[in-house]
Amino acid sequence: MNHHMNYKVIPQFLKKGLLVLGISLLLFACGDDKKELEGAAKTIFSGECVNETDETIVIYSGRSENLILPVIEAFVCETGIKVDTRWGSSTDMALLIDEEGSKTQADVFLSRSPGPVGYLDGEGYLKTITTEVLNLVDENMRSKNATWIGFSGRQRVLVYNTDQYSEDTLPVSIFDLTSPEYEGKVAIPGSNGSFIDWFTILIDQYGDKAAGDWINQMVDNGARYYPNNRSIVEAVGRGEIAMGLVNHYYNYKISAATGPEHKASNHVFKDNDIGGTLIISAAAILDSSDKSAKAEDFITYLLSPQAQSYFTETTYEYPIAAGVESNSALSDLQAFEIGSIDFDSLGEGFENANKLVESSGILNQ
Repeated sequence: MNHHMNYKVIPQFLKKGLLVLGISLLLFACGDDKKELEGAAKTIFSGECVNETDETIVIYSGRSENLILPVIEAFVCETGIKVDTRWGSSTDMALLIDEEGSKTQADVFLSRSPGPVGYLDGEGYLKTITTEVLNLVDENMRSKNATWIGFSGRQRVLVYNTDQYSEDTLPVSIFDLTSPEYEGKVAIPGSNGSFIDWFTILIDQYGDKAAGDWINQMVDNGARYYPNNRSIVEAVGRGEIAMGLVNHYYNYKISAATGPEHKASNHVFKDNDIGGTLIISAAAILDSSDKSAKAEDFITYLLSPQAQSYFTETTYEYPIAAGVESNSALSDLQAFEIGSIDFDSLGEGFENANKLVESSGILNQ
């Protein structure tokens, strides 16, 4: 009897042991599985993710999440350095850093243009970037003070409805848009950050009076307000308005998503006209950061061939790092001469640009 009972107990004990062993092996196998990225991030890094380290950097990003997050995910996957990100407009992020001062948690600031980083530089908040990193781009694509560096470019263009206009009937200069020929036909994203960036450059190059006269004359000529680039490109594509001032890449993205029913094309202002300015996204390291080496690792990653290829092939921007070819769908870059713009001085002007735009009345059009 006892022998019979022992015979039944032993298999159950073994079953429990085997069950525990099986669970342990399963957990070990799962823990050993290497993570891989998905979606847009996988186009940047398609390999297996390394184990995360104890290092974390904090990024305040003025570039939108849908554009930058895939690069951050790829960086984390490939390096193991964790990233905490705070999202907002470049101006708001710059003003937040100014408010936080030396107590800011930010290690890296990503801006849609050099204006907000120039503002922070003027306030003494930025750290010098090493020459090795600066040399990844042309000297016209970085701060003379070595405090910020460009990582992608968006050209200002005039998007137009192809049923209403042809390339040879369009203006040769941004200043021609104030003529009666274009009355009520032009959309302006008056509150949009990229437009304010461009208008700051217009003020810098031509002065307050000329810039103020231009925006006032545009309003008098019936220019219409739209909140952002995308809404203008979509409105032009469906024929709601004839043309509008936008960043180049929106039309490429919307055309790719919509197809032939989107009746819009980009017109580039040539002959060094300021309407064709290339606005560069900029990265900087906060002077208060105690993780400048890891912060530079991230900026270097932004300028790596794989990240630069993502910016041009997926987001249709112009690559900034030397040796990376632009998306073949993009126009040859014929931008307003970058070297003539003192980007470091623009930080002082973006508040004035906002005031001139608001006082013109374009936001009420």
